[in-house]
Amino acid sequence: MKLGKTQRQHRISRIIEQQAVSSQAELVEALRAQGVEATQATLSRDLEELGAIKVRSGGGESVYALPEGPTALKGVVPEDHLRRVLGEWVVEVERSANLVVLRTPPGSAHVVASALDRSGFPGVIGTVAGDDTILAVVAQDASGADVAGRLADLAGVRRSSPQNGP
Repeated sequence: MKLGKTQRQHRISRIIEQQAVSSQAELVEALRAQGVEATQATLSRDLEELGAIKVRSGGGESVYALPEGPTALKGVVPEDHLRRVLGEWVVEVERSANLVVLRTPPGSAHVVASALDRSGFPGVIGTVAGDDTILAVVAQDASGADVAGRLADLAGVRRSSPQNGP
């Protein structure tokens, strides 16, 4: 059966929360088992809209998870989840005054920006994501250097320009 976008995305969310899904092809099959037809291209758009990201499971396998769902990553608190996302995707952190720039491999910036936005990370008021670069805006009453340092620590990378900006 064909479902509307909202209904399909709800089913996708439930599947990801209930079982380990490591590929879009597996997700197509899981939906088909429920009688839902969807193309891989449609699922790709749905996963992006849902903010789905790939994280390492306990067994080391890379599986889809939803950042905002409390059951999406059973037993993982938000900071641990953010640490996983940053550790997986962020390769460099720089800052200038109240701006922090995070670099990722090509095509990965939206994953990190979404996780950062949804985490409510202290001092970050919003992000803008390109293909491989995220611009995080730091609140006026927070220190860009401190926020960049905390993000670099969570990502397990060294800041590239620790003296850049005030």
